[in-house]
Amino acid sequence: MAETIFTRLYKGELPCARVYADERVFAFMDAGQVNPGHVIVASIAPYETLLDADEATAVALMAAAHRIARAVQAAFAPEGITILQANKPAGWQTVPHLHLHVLPRHAGDGVELTWPRKEPGLEKLKELAARLRL
Repeated sequence: MAETIFTRLYKGELPCARVYADERVFAFMDAGQVNPGHVIVASIAPYETLLDADEATAVALMAAAHRIARAVQAAFAPEGITILQANKPAGWQTVPHLHLHVLPRHAGDGVELTWPRKEPGLEKLKELAARLRL
């Protein structure tokens, strides 16, 4: 995978306001703060998506998000927190490097996440679930 802006931030080639780092992930304030306390948690290894990452990195990503969300709650007292992780452009991913957003939320903050709800019925849901059995 090619070097990304997140790789350059981790290496210190570009400045960032770092919040956290361990052996698998690092976190920094999003330069485009949607609300104060908006943090990006990214893999250190340059995985493009969650689908490319190993399980240990995926676990580390969510563990860091958990710790950061608790810190955001304590520091900024938002009314809610959205954890957003997107994969590939059709899934809303804009930077081709595995990351998620810890986004403090407030009523009326202008952030929207909408999709057309489909209700296929229980039999169709069971059919779909059968395709995913792990």
